[in-house]
Amino acid sequence: MVQQMTQTRELSKLINQSLTLIEKIKSHPQFKLVEYSPDLTLVDAQQALIELQSELCNPQGEPINIFALEGFTS
Repeated sequence: MVQQMTQTRELSKLINQSLTLIEKIKSHPQFKLVEYSPDLTLVDAQQALIELQSELCNPQGEPINIFALEGFTS
């Protein structure tokens, strides 16, 4: 159980680092100049990481309020 909690914290840390890096990429002047239009965007990647993070925090499978995770009120 302790090992699982440690692994969850490590994964959570990696997710947070990834979210920070995505923000840095989105705001980088060079990225803003690139004409890049993929099927999936950086915002899609952020959303996937936010949902993964919420699964780590909610292993019982209870419904997740995505609006609250994104700072919106429901």
